[in-house]
Amino acid sequence: MANQKMTAFQQSDEHRRGNLVSKVPHVTLAFWIIKICATTVGETGGDALSMTLKLGYAVSSLIFLGFFCITLAAQVKSKRYHPFVYWAVVVATTTVGTTMSDYLDRTIGLGYIKSSILLFCGVIFVLFVWSRVTGVIEFENITTKKNEVFYWLTILVSNTLGTALGDFVATTTGLGFERGALVFSFLLGLVTVAHFFTNVPDNVLFWAAYVLTRPLGATLGDTLTKPHAEGGFELSRITSSLVIMALMVVGILLTSRRTKQFLNSFKRKRV
Repeated sequence: MANQKMTAFQQSDEHRRGNLVSKVPHVTLAFWIIKICATTVGETGGDALSMTLKLGYAVSSLIFLGFFCITLAAQVKSKRYHPFVYWAVVVATTTVGTTMSDYLDRTIGLGYIKSSILLFCGVIFVLFVWSRVTGVIEFENITTKKNEVFYWLTILVSNTLGTALGDFVATTTGLGFERGALVFSFLLGLVTVAHFFTNVPDNVLFWAAYVLTRPLGATLGDTLTKPHAEGGFELSRITSSLVIMALMVVGILLTSRRTKQFLNSFKRKRV
């Protein structure tokens, strides 16, 4: 019995030490709030370039893809978690996901249903390959290059899916952007209930929530910026993007300070 307790303690200690060198943040309520802000700014920011500045979906996608490559290179090169670098990559995936999805839906003409099905299958495929290659799908303890590659690839595909799925629910079904946001909020609520009251694996619930926060952000972003005739508030896309980004920065600063305090406290306890 004593040996079993010692083994459990060692495993727990190894898990904590693994988290300390992990290159992604701990998943907390603050994480999801910042994530929803990131997905919302991805929608408004992507539309700002492609529609407001009239650069088009293809050119905007190339610009955001370049931004994604730069931020991802900085993230991969780093040896530990850097909050602003991490969230810059997330924003990059949401913006490039917005314009790429719109390019597939509208320019190529796949439509919301076909592109949603295609991208959903893409997310499932990436997760399946990830589990086959590494043996486990991580979401909080990303410490190896393989896991990091699959982590960001899953995020990129899921954030592209979210735009198509959000537009499908809001427009094709006729629910509108506000009610579409309520639908995805309800689904996220179900995931939360499953987390607390079922035995569904945490990694499954995390990625389910991650996928759902993207269309939630898409519908929230469209609610802010679409014309009154389409059920939106008709706010400026550029202004909305800047305000949401400012809120993100505040959230990152607050959570980063708390994280540092926790780590310092943990180190003192170990000493």
